Amino acid sequence: MATPMPLTAHEAYRRYRQERPAIEEAVELTAAYIRRRAARAHLSCQVSARAKEVSSFIKKAYRKREYTDPWNEITDKAGIRIVVPYSGLLDKTLELIDSSCAVIRVEDDREKPGFEERLQYPRLHVQIQARGEGMNPDGVPYECEVQIRTEAADVWARMSHSLMYKPASTTDIPSDVRRSLYRLIALVELYDSEVERGVKALAAHPDFSRNNRLLTEAERIYQTFSSHPYDRQLSEDVVDVLVDAVGDDPTYADRLVEFAEEHRSRIERAYEQYGPSSEQFLEHGRYLLASQPESLIIFERLVNARYDLQAIWEGNLEDRLLTDMARIWQVRW
Repeated sequence: MATPMPLTAHEAYRRYRQERPAIEEAVELTAAYIRRRAARAHLSCQVSARAKEVSSFIKKAYRKREYTDPWNEITDKAGIRIVVPYSGLLDKTLELIDSSCAVIRVEDDREKPGFEERLQYPRLHVQIQARGEGMNPDGVPYECEVQIRTEAADVWARMSHSLMYKPASTTDIPSDVRRSLYRLIALVELYDSEVERGVKALAAHPDFSRNNRLLTEAERIYQTFSSHPYDRQLSEDVVDVLVDAVGDDPTYADRLVEFAEEHRSRIERAYEQYGPSSEQFLEHGRYLLASQPESLIIFERLVNARYDLQAIWEGNLEDRLLTDMARIWQVRW
């Protein structure tokens, strides 16, 4: 088969405008898959996805005069960003992507010689094949560019992008500003290391209760269903009761992930009909816990330990909260 001729910038723009809906569908499907894989791996992260705006694509195609084949050389038409709490989770995230996705190439500048002298944070990008059966008109699967960052590095990247975009070279930046930006990079690295130290110390501390661990697991899984904000204090109050309904089962985190996957369609319908954007919640103020991550634990206990859950709930939390959840799950009460 003959190799297609490279497209001009305008031809690439017209093609991207036509194919963007399919690219957007592919990247959203891929991001959802990564969220589920991260929950199964007990990896705390935020996963966001986007298809490049048409206006951004054409501007990049024309701005980058060195492009000889803008359609194929612009590799971030579909982008996924994974943000983890601290740098110790970067390798775990990279391993997750490598084991669960078709990796095309990895760009990892963390150990690149001389990178510490550059006025930017080390890049960790992975080009992957999108999930699903979507193909472009050439019969080639769509691709996604995955950026992996820590929370602090994400703040740095967004800040530096607005301050520095894009001087001809770092020498064009005034020396005092350049010095300040280098100091911020050092603070990012310090922040990452201190967060990691604190997380590990808390996890080993006897006062870091199984309540916290249980809620953390529920939050990870809930993020695969909803990005809506929730009331953390309410979650803590409810989990203080639910932890007794769960007991000391060391495998419960894995069981909760398996429950969510087994009943994913049913849970999605429950959140759609009774969750934070539903008419029931917005107009009637009912089904409050359906907008909270601990709802997953409640659903699981309703299926597998309903009477234990009811006995522990009574006298500790309002009965109506539990009966509402049972009604959502269609459990005879």
